[in-house]
Parts: sequence; structure tokens; C-alpha cells
Amino acid sequence: MRRSGLLFALPALLLAASQPAAAQSFFERLFGIPPRPQPGQPVPQQQYRPVPQSQPQYRQQQPPQQQRRPQPQQTQKPAAQPQQQAEPAPAVEPPPAPYEKELLRLAEIMGSLAMLRPLCSAPDGAEWSRRMQVLLEAEGTTPGRRERLAGAYNKGYQAYALTYRVCTPSAQEASFRFLTEGEHLAHNITGRYGG
Repeated sequence: MRRSGLLFALPALLLAASQPAAAQSFFERLFGIPPRPQPGQPVPQQQYRPVPQSQPQYRQQQPPQQQRRPQPQQTQKPAAQPQQQAEPAPAVEPPPAPYEKELLRLAEIMGSLAMLRPLCSAPDGAEWSRRMQVLLEAEGTTPGRRERLAGAYNKGYQAYALTYRVCTPSAQEASFRFLTEGEHLAHNITGRYGG
């Protein structure tokens, strides 16, 4: 068994020893080893020649069902003309208020109550969407902040719209808990931060 292993290893060693080991660079592995000039021959210089491009590299294809409309002729504008007024950069949103987290939770509670209170025929059922509108007008000073507040309201509404279709004892209990938590948050925000 040792002899058969030697018989297979010997030809491989002879082949490896007959060629000198050379390190290959990244480009040599990709494109092959360039031919080496013989001693005494001049080294040919290769010059860069760009490939002529008769067609653009990328063509935007029209969908097959739409027909291409002819574009009206436009006059060429001089290249040296300065750019028109640049669009102003979007306004940087100020940092969030210190009570932002509590306010978002309050908006979420309002959304939940806007769904649960009318479901259980509470007398204040229609008030919660109006109260949220007042909150948005008062605290939605930037588009981003209005979006976050509205998103929290929608999150609260949708969470219970998926769960409850009719008024149940657990829906009434959730409604009472949200009233308590919302009242606590409103007093905390106004007592701590004014308002």
C-alpha cells in the first residue's frame, strides 16, 4: 500500500519540480501571464486605444404597449449659461421635544380610544378623533412630527380594530385602562413641561 502511494506521488513531484514556482498577481490570474520577451529583443510598447462606440452603452426601452410621441424641437441653450437658482436644501428638523415619547404614547392611546369608545357606545366616542386633531395642530410643528403623531394614532386605532368587532367586557376594560393612562400622561406632560 505504501508503494502504490509512492507511485502516485512521484509523478506529481516530478511535474512540480520541473516548472519554477511563480507568484501570480490578481491580473495574471484573470487575464493570464503575459508573454516574456527574449533577451536582446526590444520590449513592445502597447498604447491605449479606446474602443469606438457606435451606440450608447445603455438604452432606455419603451414598454411595448406605449407608442413613442415625437418630442417638440427645443432650442439649444449656450453651455456657458450659469445654472438657474438651485433648490433650497430641505429644512432640518429640530431635535425632538423632551416629552416626545410620552406625547407619542398619548396619541396612540387616543387612537385606541377612538376605536373602542364608539364600539361600546360611550357618550364621548366621537370626541377622540377631534381631540387628536387639536393635538396635531398644537404639537405638529414640522411635517415629520405630524407624521409621527398621526402614525402613533393610526397604530393604536388599527391594533384594536383588528381585535374587536363588537363590544366585549375586555374591550370595555381596555377602554377604561386607556382612559386612566391617558389622563395620567396628560397631567404628567402639562405638570412637568407646562402647557
